[in-house]
Amino acid sequence: MGKIYTSLGLMSGTSGDGVDASIISSDGIDQYNEITNEYFKYDQKIYENLHNLRAQILKSDDLQKNTNKIKNLEKEITLFHAKVVSKILESINKKVDFIGFHGQTIYHNSLEKITKQIGDGNLLSQLTKKTVVYDFRQNDIKNGGEGAPLAPIFHRLIVKHKKIRLPVCILNIGGIANVTSIMEYDKNSFSSRDLGPGNCLIDEWIRKNTKNKFDNNGEVAKKGKTNDLILNQAMDNFDNSYSKNISSFDINDFSLNFVRGLNLEDGAATLTNFTGKIIESELINFLSETKNEPWKILVCGGGRKNMTLMKKISNSIPKNWIIQSIDEYGINGDYVESQAFAYFAIRSFLGLPITFPKTTGCKKPTTGGELVKNY
Repeated sequence: MGKIYTSLGLMSGTSGDGVDASIISSDGIDQYNEITNEYFKYDQKIYENLHNLRAQILKSDDLQKNTNKIKNLEKEITLFHAKVVSKILESINKKVDFIGFHGQTIYHNSLEKITKQIGDGNLLSQLTKKTVVYDFRQNDIKNGGEGAPLAPIFHRLIVKHKKIRLPVCILNIGGIANVTSIMEYDKNSFSSRDLGPGNCLIDEWIRKNTKNKFDNNGEVAKKGKTNDLILNQAMDNFDNSYSKNISSFDINDFSLNFVRGLNLEDGAATLTNFTGKIIESELINFLSETKNEPWKILVCGGGRKNMTLMKKISNSIPKNWIIQSIDEYGINGDYVESQAFAYFAIRSFLGLPITFPKTTGCKKPTTGGELVKNY
């Protein structure tokens, strides 16, 4: 067994509502223990600034046009993360070796091979007096990958650690839905890809039409009626628009345009049905060569709490597949990604790969992350 490191992972996902923070101990290979997890909600100013900025960055040229706004928001977000580090370290009596700092994605385009996360690793290291590993996606892109999804190597670790019987899929429903299939504990034979929208369209609809940020338990959608004509047209458009060779999506790849004109409840119902149908059909496509296997599909991310969405997915998958919340196996489904970035920081320090040809499309297993000690 190699040296055990203690690492703090910081993750703010595409929902852009706050920061998940997790501390784990690991050798960066197959040893792993969870120490603590905590969520820190963005203040309203950061939340609004982030969503306003994302709405202005629809193509790569917009990154250049909004340079000053991006720099200002990057500083705000980094200062917020520094406070998060201070608060979570107060709660444990342990020295942290690394901080794995994902930052906040403001643009991702898999076809252009461009991905942009804001977060100043140098400043965070200076403020926290810790070694920070950040900018995890760029090295993968330099090696021919799309920069996402990153979590599969950690998905395999938690499945092995919990001795969950194979074959297993980890289905993460964040802003975007992605999946990892695992058929062996000890080989890099796992594969992964994004499926399509997760919570992003439903959340945006609720934000634009109510004072809330998401559809709690899917209650709004449950009250509405799906517009089948609009739904079928939207499904056809999705099938025609996206190459099956793409491994990763951005929330700006999807638009609410097709439900404009519907009332709150019917819009939520139609979007939830649309999201569920895409996840279900793309999951079946992804596992088409092994569809007769008794897959366990373990769901993490905020979307697992949307009961209306989960029902749509569960009702349509093959009968020999079981869909469960990952929490049933003693894994907190809210913190899988923040723990993953704690793990990646250790692997990055050790020069171990975090992305693989069957996950991001990179040419060879590739390490990632820039390490900085600025104090």
